[in-house]
Amino acid sequence: MAEIDDQAERGIALASEMLGPKFGNSMRAHISSGGFAAAIARGGMVHSYTDCWSRPGLTRQQRSLATIGALIGLKQPSELKNHIRIGVANGLTVKEIEEVLIQLSTYVGYPAIASATTAVVEVLRELGLALDAKTSEERGVL
Repeated sequence: MAEIDDQAERGIALASEMLGPKFGNSMRAHISSGGFAAAIARGGMVHSYTDCWSRPGLTRQQRSLATIGALIGLKQPSELKNHIRIGVANGLTVKEIEEVLIQLSTYVGYPAIASATTAVVEVLRELGLALDAKTSEERGVL
């Protein structure tokens, strides 16, 4: 078993504020196990949350918008789902998230936006928001 140092614990604590205690407990258990990819998880917590998300200069909402935009452009729907949850926890509205999709359509293309929209709609439904929103697949256009 590996110990969780102060840097990793600070990152886990911040991520837990945004993703909930279940996430933090799971991350602590994984890192502490020393198992496969535990070092990667620790590095992610330290770099992403302790070093980046904790910096002054941008609000959590602004960081969420930037991260969501990057993940849409990188076509990473699984990680996008986590960051939609984080964005909502950080105070983003459904309308603001929709506006990010609209803004990025010019820059990343409609296929990327269609995939991202599916991920966003799934999370918004999970959170009890935008229950009437439909994915491109559900509208019959994909």
